[in-house]
Amino acid sequence: MGVIYKLAAFLTACIIYPAGAQTLRLGHVTPPAHIWHKVSQRFADNLQQQSGGKYRTVIYPLSKLGGDDQMISLLQSGALQFAVLTAGNLSNREPAMNAWFLPYAFSGMDEANAAAGSPEARRLLAGLERHKLVGLGYTMAGMRHVLTTQPVRGVEDFRRRKIRSFPNPLFNSWWRNLDAAPTALAVSDIMPALTTNLIQGVDADLDIVAGMKMYYRAPYLTLTNHMAFPGVVVASKTWWDTLGTEERRQVRSAFAEAERWGLAQQAEQERNNIAALKAAGVTVAEPDYAALKAVGEKTAREYIRRYPEAAVFYRVSAGREGQ
Repeated sequence: MGVIYKLAAFLTACIIYPAGAQTLRLGHVTPPAHIWHKVSQRFADNLQQQSGGKYRTVIYPLSKLGGDDQMISLLQSGALQFAVLTAGNLSNREPAMNAWFLPYAFSGMDEANAAAGSPEARRLLAGLERHKLVGLGYTMAGMRHVLTTQPVRGVEDFRRRKIRSFPNPLFNSWWRNLDAAPTALAVSDIMPALTTNLIQGVDADLDIVAGMKMYYRAPYLTLTNHMAFPGVVVASKTWWDTLGTEERRQVRSAFAEAERWGLAQQAEQERNNIAALKAAGVTVAEPDYAALKAVGEKTAREYIRRYPEAAVFYRVSAGREGQ
């Protein structure tokens, strides 16, 4: 099916696009309803307009070109021009990206969005060039929360529960410090795992929870708000190096507008998702944040000691002074 999908997209591009237009490809791992896809589409539309029709971009959602690792290989070879990659995966190659995942570095979407435009966030993007990737900017997936099959009344309720977690050492440390059992699963495997009781909870953003209707199997949402989860929009440096100054300006300008639009959209969508989940019958609760933040502090210290550059977003507050 993957081969048929790619061939159909290629033939469509050949039929619709005018002679002389260059067909570019952009891949990501989320479904078309997700904000990452919407930002990708806006970027593609902007680039087509700003280039006067020179560039037309075909978007491949839902890992049609493979997961992050496969897309990175395509980017490095120049076979793929753009991708939205998870910062979680990139942190396995560029440890400073773990700055985004230090628990409770951000109080919510507004702080995370502000951080995306900061000089510190841009320096993280610059570090990707050593991996033959050109960082264009960010698109947020919202804050991460926990959906469970049983109510969570306190941090002790996470003990020994199997929680679907992103496959990243920092995420694993966070859940193990909560005495839970982090379980790495692809997004497509979450619903079957909930159905068979392989897992009892899901660490995810609300776009995925609402879009895939995970609450049918796990009707309890705890607004832990423990981490931001950005996608990093990158270009292939192999391809980028073939562009002239004006072409590069067009690409950066096209994404800059899409980035601003996407951050504003997601801040509003976070509120809409919570309202929609409540309307769908999901039990929504706020946890004991003091207890969670204490565990988050422990997890953050472990990673700041290991990777000092990952502390770039970590806020100095009264609760952290002297630690």
